[in-house]
Amino acid sequence: MGITTLPLDSNGHVIASNDDNTVTVYEPDEFVRLPRLIAGIYSRCAQCGEQPEVEVEGDAVRAQSPCALPDGITTAITLEVPSGKLVVEDDLRHVYRCGDGDFADYNSVLGQAQVIEAMAAIGCAYGPVGNSCPGLYRTGEDTYVIASPRYDEDDNPSLPEKDRLAGIVTDLWAYSIADLEDFKRRGGDVDALGWTATVVDVPPGTYRFTHHTGEVGFDHYADDTVVFAHIERVTSSDPAA
Repeated sequence: MGITTLPLDSNGHVIASNDDNTVTVYEPDEFVRLPRLIAGIYSRCAQCGEQPEVEVEGDAVRAQSPCALPDGITTAITLEVPSGKLVVEDDLRHVYRCGDGDFADYNSVLGQAQVIEAMAAIGCAYGPVGNSCPGLYRTGEDTYVIASPRYDEDDNPSLPEKDRLAGIVTDLWAYSIADLEDFKRRGGDVDALGWTATVVDVPPGTYRFTHHTGEVGFDHYADDTVVFAHIERVTSSDPAA
């Protein structure tokens, strides 16, 4: 069996399983009667969730179809907060159920963006953050972030503790945030959530969540503060405001 290392032309897909963007081609011969095997690629694209067909073409292995999301995606949704109170947790799916839907693979950027939008449509600001245990931090008047600080050699965080409004224990590897009164109307019970849930007071209004993990080059393990989402109040529901 012949073994060759070739460069991968991914056609915009994120499918290489190594850092040097090469694959190994195992060619059958007269003694090994097996199909050609191409190793070193994932079965599905981390961006679009598709399984592109790949072929050896000359001196490279090329994906035969282009990726639908070669530039990644920034996902923005809005959340109505008329009560001025947020319930912040990792998992509110027992109250906010978006169903299976016709989503792409959840392990892809597209699949996660689709779930973010589906959850927002039923009243929950949701976003994947990995196993990061981030916090909700105030950054200014009506502005916030969901972020993981980094710590220096003296264990000082890169974000001020005084601005930390809630911690998120990511058993689900996500954040889930909803208006408290809407959560309760749907049968939710904050006390039943236990210590992992926090109720945060914010000015009533409409909040835009801009989620970043689907962007090309987003680094969950950056040396500096990792900001998963920016949040800002875009309209007020307070007539006096």
